[in-house]
Amino acid sequence: MADLARPGDGLPHVAARLVPGARLSSGGLSFHAPGERTHGAEGRHVHGDHEVFCIMQGRGVIEIEGRSEPIAAGDVLVIEPGEDHHIVGDPAHPVVNLWFHASAEGHPRQVAAPRPAG
Repeated sequence: MADLARPGDGLPHVAARLVPGARLSSGGLSFHAPGERTHGAEGRHVHGDHEVFCIMQGRGVIEIEGRSEPIAAGDVLVIEPGEDHHIVGDPAHPVVNLWFHASAEGHPRQVAAPRPAG
């Protein structure tokens, strides 16, 4: 996480060095049950844009296109567009992760509302 952008770097958001898009457009904080595999019922889970995971707590593995790699608190992961991805948490150390996407437009609430005429 130390490699993420910081105030004063002149970059538009914390992951600007990692993914395209001038604004963060969606995201959340996910809490996973011990041993849970995310999106398990869906089968393949993919997006048309980059997704960033910041592992905030716990440990487990990230499955990307059938490959498994260990993850732990402090890791930052970039999922490429079209990659099938799932997090599997360690039963004794459940994963909490921050996830987000960036885009040119950003989230609709980031756009100023039109001012009334007059």
